[in-house]
Amino acid sequence: MTVDTNILLEQAKKAQHTASDPKVSAWVSASAGSGKTKVLIDRILRLLLAGEKPESILCLTYTKAAAAEMENRLTQTLKKWVIMDDDRLRATVMSLTDIEDDKINQTMDLARTLFAQLLEVKGGMKMMTIQSFCESLLRRFPLEAG
Repeated sequence: MTVDTNILLEQAKKAQHTASDPKVSAWVSASAGSGKTKVLIDRILRLLLAGEKPESILCLTYTKAAAAEMENRLTQTLKKWVIMDDDRLRATVMSLTDIEDDKINQTMDLARTLFAQLLEVKGGMKMMTIQSFCESLLRRFPLEAG
């Protein structure tokens, strides 16, 4: 019995799309190179397109390299959206989100402003390791931490 790789690829894409939905609680666990970072970036993009402010999003990773990679991919995507032609941006936003047709133009306008919003966040978006997040909590609340 042979497995159709196209079917498997479509199943993986559907699972990634579901995991990137901010309305869904998802645990992403997979081997290296399987698309975990893509799913997390898509989830952040969907949050931003839904109107969340970049400074209200916290991304935690295990390594500094992973945090830097996430920040780089997010920045590169938002840069591209600023200059992307309307048809391509429309297709990109519609494939990423579940936006209705009557709201797509408004969402595309927002997509073009997200890079500037990200640049205005003092200290950049909060993408850090779990350890650095815990350390920041201890520094902020030393008495409570004992």
